[in-house]
Amino acid sequence: MTLGRQSKRIGLAIVGAGRIGLIRGEIAARHPSVDWIGIAETRADRGKEVAARIGADFVTSDHRELLARPEVTAAIIATDEHLHVDPILAAVERKLDLLIEKPLATALGESARGLEAIQRSGAAAVVGYTQRFRRRFLAAKEKIRTGALGEVTLVTSRAFMNRLVALDNYRRTDRPETISPMVISGTHALDVVMWLLEGKTPAEVYARSIDRVLGPTHKGIDATAGMITMADGTVYHLSISWALPVVWPGSVYSLEIGVVGTDGVLTIDDTHRDIVLATTKPQPAGYTPETVRHVDFMGSYPPGDVALGELWGPMREETNAWLSRVALGLPTPHATAAEAHNRLMLTKALDLSARRKRPVAVPITPEDERS
Repeated sequence: MTLGRQSKRIGLAIVGAGRIGLIRGEIAARHPSVDWIGIAETRADRGKEVAARIGADFVTSDHRELLARPEVTAAIIATDEHLHVDPILAAVERKLDLLIEKPLATALGESARGLEAIQRSGAAAVVGYTQRFRRRFLAAKEKIRTGALGEVTLVTSRAFMNRLVALDNYRRTDRPETISPMVISGTHALDVVMWLLEGKTPAEVYARSIDRVLGPTHKGIDATAGMITMADGTVYHLSISWALPVVWPGSVYSLEIGVVGTDGVLTIDDTHRDIVLATTKPQPAGYTPETVRHVDFMGSYPPGDVALGELWGPMREETNAWLSRVALGLPTPHATAAEAHNRLMLTKALDLSARRKRPVAVPITPEDERS
């Protein structure tokens, strides 16, 4: 019994045993409400490895077999981004509680399909926008929510990333046109800002992109800069580049946000330059351990940092909060499936504006995305 509530026991399915599936599985294995864990991973050897590391009770290469197990009451969908929809559809057939890695899908039509299935089933689904669980963003949310800045009129965000994430994503897809810095990575900054601006409705987007580094080899986009205008006139200016050299010492994300209101201003430096490691001994990069460098912005790997054999940071907070939400019915800051679909729509609209080289009214449709 906790806080006067009866704790619900959890049988957890983890679909996708890659880097994030392993992290969340290790955290879940320590949660007092989790009684059973099953793993589904198409790479049999990897599935067995992760199952052994977290003490899983069941492992298979077929997510449908796992999600049909009677022990399963909740599921984490941690496959590659473009493979989320099928396990989502299988999970909502049983109305399982869901934690889905962002985005719902990489195509707007598939995202709409997943959202419609979730809403029709009534399944309780949230999406892994992990940065909402950083203390600095939670503190900013509270100040804006309680009116410390007055009415917000302008927001800026700038995200810098070395190209390891981009290269990894392009290696894992046969549809490079669905991969962009906005859709895969810029969405984190966009979600934080739209969460801070809760209640404001986007009306128009305008953007431009560049492809000098990733374009020739991967048919990819290096960077996108744009502007979202809200229905009330509030302006959000944003930029994302995931084409910085591999030697850029940010393990993944380096973000700056500025929020201006009628009565105040709030700035957030999330560039991680406050803790800099410089060493003659090569250190593994946060995203791909096979890549090494000699200078690192510590803390710039978004899930957190490993210390004393455990991950500490926002992904631990987010996973534990979700498990407690499932077990106790407690409210949490997680993004809803509808919010996640909205973020994908906005990133796709920015990419569409950059292609058309003109403003685009939002929301856009899947037909607009393909034009």
